[in-house]
Amino acid sequence: MAEAVAYEEQRRRQVEANKRKLEELQLHHLSAAVREAAAAAKPLPAKKRKARLPRDAAAEPLRRSGRVANLPEKPKYREEVPDLGRTIRRRYGAGRKDLTNRVYATDDERGYAISKAEELEQELGSRYPIFIKPMTQSHVTGGFWLGLPTQFCRKHMPKRDETFTLVDEKDDESDTLYLALKAGLSAGWRGFAIQHKLVDGDCLVFQMIQRTKFKVYIIRASSYYESED
Repeated sequence: MAEAVAYEEQRRRQVEANKRKLEELQLHHLSAAVREAAAAAKPLPAKKRKARLPRDAAAEPLRRSGRVANLPEKPKYREEVPDLGRTIRRRYGAGRKDLTNRVYATDDERGYAISKAEELEQELGSRYPIFIKPMTQSHVTGGFWLGLPTQFCRKHMPKRDETFTLVDEKDDESDTLYLALKAGLSAGWRGFAIQHKLVDGDCLVFQMIQRTKFKVYIIRASSYYESED
């Protein structure tokens, strides 16, 4: 019991000693001054945010240097080339030939058509560039691709893709696309071949009457039998 009383007495003395030290340091006066200063301080005004304009709102033109003020906003450095092939394909909507009805020319028929084409070439003379093209299955069925003679293309054909007009013997005109890199006629040739009922063994004479226009003469392989009559 005496020990408990002595402990309480010692604790009381320690508490009183601590109070005296706090009073000497005047910490309670310092904390009060801080609270008063915080209460007296004015709150900072809220920062105003600029309203964003909608994307479609009319905006003032941007300031630009006098050297570029008259230039377009987005200069285009790539040449815009129209899709000539798509235009020609829409114009010729004929259906694909039935491959089961292919016509296969005999050697005699093919040789006869070529010889007649060569005779016509001599009659037409050399006023205009000219070449002969015998027809095969790939030209008139299936792929419908017409490759032109390499030497003729190098000498007379344009260096870039262009639309060529084919004029038949009745002066009816058809458009086809010439592919410079492949040196041949692509879109539009299919329509011409079907429209003129070209078959394997026929032979065509192409006469370049203008820079992008061919006069086309058709020698039919079937005319071989007419010559025998």
